[in-house]
Amino acid sequence: MQIHVVQQGQTLTQIARIYGSTVADITEANELPNPNNLVVGQAMVIPIVGSFYFVQPGDSLWAISRRFGISVQELARINAINVNQPLSVGFRLYIPPRPKVNAEFNAYVEPRGNTVAPALETAAREAAPYLTYLAPFSFQALRDGSLKEPLLNNFPAIAEANNNILMMVITNQENDQFSDELGRILLNDMAVQDRFLNNIVTTAKKYGFRDIHFDLEFLRPADREAYNQFLRKARDRFKQEGWFISTALAPKTSATQEGPWYTAHDYKAHGEIVDFVVIMTYEWGYSGGPAQAVSPIGPVREVLEYTITEVPSQKIMMGQNLYGYDWTLPFVQGSIARAISPQQGIQIAADNNVPIRYDTRSQAPTFRYTAADGKEHEVWFEDARSIQAKFDLIKELNLRGMSYWKLGLSFPQNWLLIQENFNVVKK
Repeated sequence: MQIHVVQQGQTLTQIARIYGSTVADITEANELPNPNNLVVGQAMVIPIVGSFYFVQPGDSLWAISRRFGISVQELARINAINVNQPLSVGFRLYIPPRPKVNAEFNAYVEPRGNTVAPALETAAREAAPYLTYLAPFSFQALRDGSLKEPLLNNFPAIAEANNNILMMVITNQENDQFSDELGRILLNDMAVQDRFLNNIVTTAKKYGFRDIHFDLEFLRPADREAYNQFLRKARDRFKQEGWFISTALAPKTSATQEGPWYTAHDYKAHGEIVDFVVIMTYEWGYSGGPAQAVSPIGPVREVLEYTITEVPSQKIMMGQNLYGYDWTLPFVQGSIARAISPQQGIQIAADNNVPIRYDTRSQAPTFRYTAADGKEHEVWFEDARSIQAKFDLIKELNLRGMSYWKLGLSFPQNWLLIQENFNVVKK
């Protein structure tokens, strides 16, 4: 699989010829709405076996071989050149596919309103072959220990057909907001807690859930140890059924990090108690804040490098956004950016005839444009390069895998690159 960045004046026919592919195959892989309207800076995947590398100034065969994890002798043999042969700038080298590693993938799916949109169900069905877990969001705990169910429709059947573990996501949300008071009741009132666990077990058996996933956020600092004790109790109960238990955790960089989102999440305890954790490494750039990358690689790395000091790496799933944002400039407190898919990001750039710039510090694509009303906008989103950077980090840190928030916004390159990099674990 090749990642190609469109250059000024390039056509899809020219790009296909460079890699020995076809216009039809590239169009299908990238779900291009108009193959004749490419955007400068647009990253596409080229569906070929292996990839090609074009020699840059200062390159040597030895340095290139180290970069791609192949011996210099093997690289020379594959390309029918001498090991000591000088390389001219622009010379094309074939790089064979890298060995895949095993990894697990989860995706949350969140129906909104009173029905499940057909497009959302289609998104789940298309993503399921690349997933270990499918996670309808969410079962909301109530103050008496009962559960408010999400719309499930065909999600259990989709999970079963694709050998996905159906993940039962449980939140402490009330009126679409996380409630510390609800959390306090669930974690400290033993009668409510026992009823809560009984209802979870009954519901999980009813629908076939095999992982119970607690996403309890904005808990009171005083409830930190109560949360740990609750998880121990829940783990012992669920293990009797042969189920997994997991949690979603705020992205911390130290054990002493304070704040309403962080304090009650005890990384070390969760790492000891549960089967795995999802670290929510996204929303640095968020809808209500100033324009920036949603999951910049530097802060993501910082969080994960801390996490592996507290939690075994094979229990850690990196959280990843499947969306970006379109902000109106200048940023005004109280304004809300529009969520967009990676495909929409490319289309906005095409519609406004502006190039896409790849920010190497954040490892994310971005651009600015002026809308019809004269207002300037700034867009940050994801593309093949940014997701490959995250996949490389998963492999470098030997993580369990990745968890996506959330299905429903198109990002075809992501799924193809999963297939290129990993053997998706099925259980």
